This record gives sequence, C-alpha cells and structure tokens, in this order.
Amino acid sequence: MIQLIENAFEYKNRLAIISDHNNYTYDDLLKRSANIAHQLLNGKADLEEARVAFIVDPGFDYTCIQWGIWRAGGIAVPLCVKHPFKSIEYVIEDTQASVVILSTAYEKLMAPLDERKGIRVIRNQEFNDHQGELPEIAISRRAMILYTSGTTGKPKGVVTTHKNIEKQITSLTTSWEWHQDDHILNVLPLHHVHGIINVMSCALWSGGCCEFLPKFDPKKIFEIFNRQQVNVFMAVPTIYFKLIAHWNTLPETEQNLITTSLKKFRLMVSGSAALPVSVLKQWEKISGHTLLERYGMTEMGMAISNSYRNKRKPGYIGLPLNEVIIRIADEQNQPLEQGEKGEIQVKGLNVFKEYWGKPKATAASFTADGWFKTGDIAVFENGAYRILGRNSVDIIKSGGYKISALEIEEVLRTHTAIKECGVVGIPDDEWGEIIGASLVLATAAIDFEKLKTWLKEQLPAYKIPKRFIIQEDLPRNVMGKVTKMDLKKIFLTQKNNL
Repeated sequence: MIQLIENAFEYKNRLAIISDHNNYTYDDLLKRSANIAHQLLNGKADLEEARVAFIVDPGFDYTCIQWGIWRAGGIAVPLCVKHPFKSIEYVIEDTQASVVILSTAYEKLMAPLDERKGIRVIRNQEFNDHQGELPEIAISRRAMILYTSGTTGKPKGVVTTHKNIEKQITSLTTSWEWHQDDHILNVLPLHHVHGIINVMSCALWSGGCCEFLPKFDPKKIFEIFNRQQVNVFMAVPTIYFKLIAHWNTLPETEQNLITTSLKKFRLMVSGSAALPVSVLKQWEKISGHTLLERYGMTEMGMAISNSYRNKRKPGYIGLPLNEVIIRIADEQNQPLEQGEKGEIQVKGLNVFKEYWGKPKATAASFTADGWFKTGDIAVFENGAYRILGRNSVDIIKSGGYKISALEIEEVLRTHTAIKECGVVGIPDDEWGEIIGASLVLATAAIDFEKLKTWLKEQLPAYKIPKRFIIQEDLPRNVMGKVTKMDLKKIFLTQKNNL
C-alpha cells in the first residue's frame, strides 16, 4: 500500500494543487492518476516495476503521471526538461524504459523516439477515462529512479523504494511539523529530491496545497507571496540571492508590503548547496526569518537539519532528522569522537536501495556494516554538524545543481581545438560555485564565445550558463603536474582580479 496515495483519500475535498491558474482537489488527483494507471496497464494486471519515463512541466499533470505510474506498479523515471535529447536518451536507454510519456511542449525534442522500436510513446493529452482494478503495491517495491552526477563515468540512477520515499517524507513532516493547512510554492525542478520529496510530496502527504510556478520569476514569486496564502517556501541559495537582488530594486512601499507578507510565513528552508552567511543575513533582514538549512542527497533524501523550533546556527546543518542515524567516520570507516573531522555516514530506511544496474558502485557506497558513505566531510561541534567540504573536487554545486566536472571535461576533449582540459568549481556568493575550465589548446587560438555556444549544444543549459570562466593554455599539462587544487587557486586569483 502506497501511504502517500492512501492519505489522499482522507483529503478528497481539500485543495491539493494549484497550477496554470487552475485549482485541483485531492479527488481530482486521485481520479486522474487512476485513469493514467489504467491506460498504462493496457490490459495487464501489474506493470511489475517496468520503468516509465516522463517529461512534463511541473504541475498537476506531472503529479498525476507520477502517481499513475506508481498505482500501476511501475517505476517512475522523471526526465529533466532542460536536458538535450542525448542526455534524455541516455536515461531512457540506461533504465530500459518501456514507456515514455511526454507533453506537447516536448514533442519536437522527443520526436526521435517515434521511430524507436520497443518503446511505447504516450502523449499526455491521450489519457482519458479508464475503469478497472488497480494492483496492490508492496512498499518494498522500487518506486523511482533519479539520476545523479558521479565522480566517475556517466550519471548513475538512484533507485528508491516506496518505503524509502515514505521515510524520506515522514522524517521531514515530523521534524518540520507539516500540517494540512500548509500551502507551499514550488519553484524547483522535478527531477531532483528537493522539489519532488521535500516540497511536493511532503505537502500532499500532509493534506496541504502545493502551488506550482514552472518558470522562476522573482516578480511573480513576490506577487504570489503577497496574496498571503503561501506559508512555506523552500529554495536553493541562488534563488534567495536573486529574490534579494530583485527586492533591492523595488520602491520602499513594495518592499514593505513583501516584508509584511513574508513575516507571516511558518517556515523557510534553504538547501541543495551551502548557504552563504551574507545571503542568510540579508534574507533575515527582508523576511524576519532565519532560513532553515538542511543536508541531504539524492541517495537518502534529507538526513540532517537545523531545528524547526529552536535557534538556528548560521554555517551549520544541525542534527539528524527523525529516524535517521548519523556518524562521522575516518578513512577506515571507524567512528570518530566529537570535534574530529571525517566523512558523514548514514543509516536509516530513508537510504536508497541501489544504483540502477551498477552493483559494484552500490557496494562501494556502503561500509561492510551497512553505513552509506556520503563523501562529504564534516565535524560535530557546538552541538551541531558543520560541513567542511566534499571528498571529491569533481562535483560542482552550482545554483542548486550537482554538476560533474568530469562530464564537462569529457565533452571539451571532443572539441578539435582542445588538447587537454581541467574543470573545477570556484566559490561564488550567488551560485554557490561557478565553473572554471582551463584548456591546453591544440590550435593557436580559440573563440571562447563560440566554444560556449558549442558546449550549450552538447550539454544541458544549466551546466554551461554565464557563470563560466575559461582560462587558456596553462604552461604545463593540466591533468599532469597541475592538480585540481592548483587550478582552484589560479581561478580564484583570476576571479578576484576581474
């Protein structure tokens, strides 16, 4: 039994979702998702964990499709709406998805699938009324595959069961005291845990309302806040940075109106990247709220959080969430004493089942006694955990996204003008980190603007935005004598001199 969906039957007449200027009740959500489930079954009794990929904008249809896949017994594989077809194709092929659902907006992007044998393509508008029995779904079943950038090779599919998802949700609804009168605005992408679990699923588990704004727009966000219906908000540091920047451009009367609205909120959360203390302080001045920082990963949902009730410490991520167990361990996976620096390791029913089709990678991510190794270094001090950094320099956290430096390097090396390269993350107040690429050229010169345009054609747009610094032709081989830490130092010097 999928408890998230069972809960909805208790809230049938309540407002569940606002999207595209329309209101939808829990009953609407249940009926629509049941119709989708019946059509996905197509005469079968159970999808039996068949992978169903879907590319749909955040909103009511997205939620119904996700629930429909689950109610039919399938594994939901949400696709990133900003990815080029090549990246989407990799996910579809890696999961061996038998069905792909798409909305009208992505017809052109997904057109190559129409010629693909063995894949059933369904347009969202094709779903209609279907009746019949739906299968009983055990919570031990696989429910979802989300892709995360790793330090080696291509992105890995993180498999969570219905039980994992339930525990990820309840750890937050308990610790952050969610209730049915909560109304949250979702401005986050829905191929990540942050938007899917922390925002949408927690609201719907609790009988609250999840309102969607598919495209980030500071003006529209503040307009929605000023209706004084929204009382919970979650975002990445970059979003708060941009909201602050927009607020600073407004006349004092508008600023005061926004501040009055924000002060009535119950909870405001920041996550997916380190929150600069300067941003926290500025937002506190505007809103009257100290942002609640938390720590999590695709592989486990959220694990550590600052207190909902008690004072929050800037620069700290707090304590373990409900039913999550944390320890700090050394390189031999031995627990360390308080005050000693080591890797965060996690146990709990919230932790993922496996990396899809990668048993060796899965085994390498756990200790012999079952602790998940996060790769993040932290220390427990002053009654709370504080993150110190990432074991690997090959994961860049920028604007709430985890970006693989190795993936960008692999693409750069395919360019005929580039002999060798190195990519690193550089600290930045707005983005958390910006991307720096250092090149060893195979030609006399290169047009950097044309290179950026070329990169955008090869990679998702969010991976090659304006927050990108390119440095030409180091005197030594980048991947030889010059280490990535050397590159960081060189780029920091360059950035400070811009």
